[in-house]
Parts: sequence; structure tokens; C-alpha cells
Amino acid sequence: MKETAPRTIFQRVLDILKKSSHAVELACRDPSQVEHLASSLQLITECFRCLRNACIECAANQNSIRNLDTIGVAVDLILLFRELRVEQESLLTAFRCGLQFLGNIASRNEDSQSIVWAHAFPELFLSCLNHSDKKIVAYSSMILFTSLSPERMKDLEENLNIAIDVIAAHQKQPDSEWPFLIITDHFLKSPELIEAMYAKLSNQERVTLLDLVIAKIVGEEPLTKDEVTVFLRHAELVASTFVDQCRAVLKLTAGQHTNDEEVLATIRLLDVLCEMSANTELLGYLQVYPGLLERTIDVLRLIHAAERDTPNIFTTTGCIKEGDISNMAEGFKSHLIRLIGNLCYKNKDNQDKVNELDGIPLILDGCGLDGSNPSDTIIPILQMRE
Repeated sequence: MKETAPRTIFQRVLDILKKSSHAVELACRDPSQVEHLASSLQLITECFRCLRNACIECAANQNSIRNLDTIGVAVDLILLFRELRVEQESLLTAFRCGLQFLGNIASRNEDSQSIVWAHAFPELFLSCLNHSDKKIVAYSSMILFTSLSPERMKDLEENLNIAIDVIAAHQKQPDSEWPFLIITDHFLKSPELIEAMYAKLSNQERVTLLDLVIAKIVGEEPLTKDEVTVFLRHAELVASTFVDQCRAVLKLTAGQHTNDEEVLATIRLLDVLCEMSANTELLGYLQVYPGLLERTIDVLRLIHAAERDTPNIFTTTGCIKEGDISNMAEGFKSHLIRLIGNLCYKNKDNQDKVNELDGIPLILDGCGLDGSNPSDTIIPILQMRE
């Protein structure tokens, strides 16, 4: 626990911050003044550092600083920094320190989180999450993570660009902790947000999101009861999207690579379905999902027919180039077969349906023991008829 500082000290720091911010306002109105900002930026940086450090593990200091309306002043100043749109290091340093202060004052302090949210949402996040500076993206992500709550997720549903910016930030910086935590600890708990956001994501961003869904399902910690309820909603979105879009993969059989990203997103949907159907808590829902089994068999049949006509990307003898979409398409058939096998697990209706649709010859033909059809894809098929 840090020692509590007198309120008068924070008032003096705030007064310096306000006075120095006038120079930044002037530079926003007159770009020629930017070169004269050095001393003001140094003062602003030191003020933010003082406030940032005072907030660490000290609720009393957090409360004193918050009650002076320092949060509002800090947010306004940060938005001015963004308005300047210059990349000089002294400005970036002040920018970063300001964001760190907001993150620290909100840490483990619900009253401060509410004030930060009221001042920062949505403008600060829209301004900072897509910034070219990686630290600014990371620090603004920290503020968003710290301030989010189940109630505030509704605000994100009405400002989807912020959620999309978080996905884009994780895509660009997969090793950055805060965007990852926002998605896994907040976004994936809100099926309403995921559904609304998925429709507006680019295909690359969809692949990024679906990768995180897979990571959550196959993680070391099993899904909790509450998480299973949420992931059943995610399963509905993934299954319905796959049923609607899975034929997009057939473009590859004709050598059409005009929109590879759409195909990659469809391939990743199948990957998610394979992992979901391997989870006993989610399997039952997918086994009775309308059209899922039929459409999976249908795509497998069409790919099989195309292979007989001409070698294509799904053909094992086809040319696979490094970095080509082939790297993701390879094994697509075996994943179709894996999904069919999972959907048939201890489910006589689905077993009979596969037989009625003449799926067994397709499956056996696709289970040749070669590099793209490993033997482990055969096992669920051999077990599926009781």
C-alpha cells in the first residue's frame, strides 16, 4: 500500500496540467505552434507520471485524484494529442503516460472505472485503438479491459467499431496481452456482441476471432457451466454461418482464388465446428442442428466429384506452394469427415441419415492413408454405426 498524499499536491499537479494543456490547444488550432510545445509536453509528461505512480495500489490517492475531475482533464488532453496527428517522440511519451494514468486510476476501483468510461467512451477508444504506435494501442486496450463490465457490453454493441478495432489490434499484435484479454474475458462472454460484430468483420478478422474461439474450447481449463451456455449460442452462429457459406470452398476446385480470404474464413468455421463437436457439452446441440450434417456431406460429395474431373487444391497430388491457401485447404476433407463422425457419435438418427445420403462410400474413399488424410480421421467413422 502506498502512502496517501495530501489532496493539495494533486490539486497543484492538476493546475500545472491545465495550464500546460493550453499550449496543446493552441497547436491544434495553429499547426505552426507544434514546434514550440517541447516545454509544455515535458510538464504534461511529468504530471501524468506523478498521477500515474500515485494511483498504484492506493485507493485513497485514486479517489482524491478522481474527485478533482482529473480524469476529465486527462481524457480531453489525450484527445487533443490525437488531433495533432504528429509522431514526435515527446508527444508520444506524454500520450502514453496519460493513458497509463487512466489505466492505473481505474484499476480495481469501480467508482473510477465509471468516471473513466463516462469520459472516454467512445471517442478515446475510437481514437487510440487504431493508432500507429503499438504502446498507445496497448495502453488504451488496458483502459478498455479494466473499465469493461457486463453492463457496459451493451455500449459496445451500439459502437461496434470499437470491438472491431480490438480484433484488428489483436490481429496486428497477437502477442499483446490486453486485446487478447478483452476478447477472451469479455467479448466471448457476450453472444449478442459476437453475432453483431461477426457480420461486420473482414474475413481476416473473422479468422482471428474464430482462432480465439478454438483456443478457448481446447484450453487447459474446461468450459464452466455459464461458459457452456454462452458457447451454445456461439455454436448456433458458427453452424448457421457454415451451412450458409460452406459452398464458398468449392471455388478452390475450379482454381478460383479471387477471394481467398472468404474461403479461409469458411475453412476456419469448419475447424471450430470440429472442436465444438468434440466437446460433449456442445455436441448434442450440433447433432440436431438443421441442415448441418446434410450440408457437410453435400460439400464432401461435391469436392469428391470435382477431384475425379480434374486435379485441384484438394487433390493430394496437387501442387502445394509455401504460403499458398493450400496450406489451410490441405486436410479440409478430413475435417469434413471428422465433423460427420462427431455428429454421428452415439446418434442413430444421424448414422442412418449418412447411410441414406450415400455418405459412407464418400467417407471411406476420403479416408485413404496418405499425408492429407491421416488415419485418425477413420476411427470415428468406423465407430459411428452401432
